[in-house]
Amino acid sequence: MSLMRGAGLSILIALAACSAAPPTNIPPAAPSTPTPAPAAPPVAPVSPQPAPTIITAPRINTTCTGALKQGGLILCQTAPGATVSLNGVSQIADAAGAVQFGIATDAPASLTWSDSAKSGTLTIAPRTDDYSEIPGFDCDKVEARTDAQIAHADRSRVIKNTAFATFHPGVGAARGFTAPANAPPSSPFGRTRKYIGVSKVTGQPCESESVHRGYDLAAPMGTVVVAPADGIVTLADPDLYYEGGAIFLDHGQGLVSIFMHLSSVDVKAGDVVKRGAPLAKSGNTGRTTGPHLHWAVKWRNASTISRDGDFYLDPALLLQLPVTPTP
Repeated sequence: MSLMRGAGLSILIALAACSAAPPTNIPPAAPSTPTPAPAAPPVAPVSPQPAPTIITAPRINTTCTGALKQGGLILCQTAPGATVSLNGVSQIADAAGAVQFGIATDAPASLTWSDSAKSGTLTIAPRTDDYSEIPGFDCDKVEARTDAQIAHADRSRVIKNTAFATFHPGVGAARGFTAPANAPPSSPFGRTRKYIGVSKVTGQPCESESVHRGYDLAAPMGTVVVAPADGIVTLADPDLYYEGGAIFLDHGQGLVSIFMHLSSVDVKAGDVVKRGAPLAKSGNTGRTTGPHLHWAVKWRNASTISRDGDFYLDPALLLQLPVTPTP
């Protein structure tokens, strides 16, 4: 029994020894080679970036001056394209930064202008206009009475309204105005005149009252009439009913000069003229009592500072503006 245990123990030891011995027929393993890392993609060259564009809004520094009296004109200078308002009436400045506003004869004592940055107040001087009565007047000269006169007046009205409906660019009064004729003034702007007389057509007495909306110059027949400022001719007609020979000259910025009672009209609609260029000769045509030049200046597009949408300015006040050379 003990021999068998001894023999079994010997066998187990032998088997353990055999299993622990390394096999003799397996070749040694080859040394391992590390896997190379993938190559990095090429880097594109970086182009220099342009500096950012900085857009600066034009600096608005509005100033307003002019002939600051009822019937005068306000001249504002600001940035091109800026909006300037006067008592709620807005206008956009032209390429030179100019904005102009007519002052009605019934304008208040102060007007407020504003832009997008600030505002200011302008004191407006009042005006005192004369009143006169003219007896022994031929009333047919201030009112059309016959069928032919009424038809003539109606045709003339259409012609005038068509011309006033057009607008042209221009510097307006920015370079000032000069007198359109070498003659002294004879009747001021703004005077109320009451005509008392008899109609030669009906033989009936009549009365008629009107406000003089022009500036009359005592120009003898045939006096040369020149452009008081640059402009484009929008009407040139030798025979309007009330005005007789007449020329409309659009200066831009809403300003139109009107010349009446001309004996000859020497330009045509569409002509572009410079200040001092000859336009016509003075006369005694239309509804007038003697040779003279009637010069009126109409302002358009400023309806909320007057009870009227369009109104007339005092040319004598425009003659007080600074005059600069015309290019």
